[in-house]
Amino acid sequence: MHGARPIALAALAVILAGCETAPVKEFQEEIQNIFKPYGKAEENLEAGVRAYEDANYDQASRLLQASLDEGLPRRTDRARAHKYLAFIHCVSGRQGQCREQFRQALTADSNFDLSPSEAGHPMWGPVFRNVKAQSQ
Repeated sequence: MHGARPIALAALAVILAGCETAPVKEFQEEIQNIFKPYGKAEENLEAGVRAYEDANYDQASRLLQASLDEGLPRRTDRARAHKYLAFIHCVSGRQGQCREQFRQALTADSNFDLSPSEAGHPMWGPVFRNVKAQSQ
């Protein structure tokens, strides 16, 4: 039963292949990415997040940027990489770069948002709210 879900999703993607709306295109991209193998870009993203959590911001920044340069296939992963880069820039006092990374996160994934605890952070919460308001 568990294996039937990817097949059903793939079939739905084929049925919707002729549709041109943005939500359908996003759905099709996500379905295609389900079947894409986990690669170097995703490994760099996960390693970058771990480095960020360990407060090793220089290494985190290099790995997160490498994940983007490698071509993260999922829009949610691209937004996540930009989010952590934004956090690094904000805590380093680089407000313009922080703002730009949040812009890129929202460009990568129009549904991108911060968790409630992230949104309440005094350094990047206000920056994100401002960028999000300008993007709408």
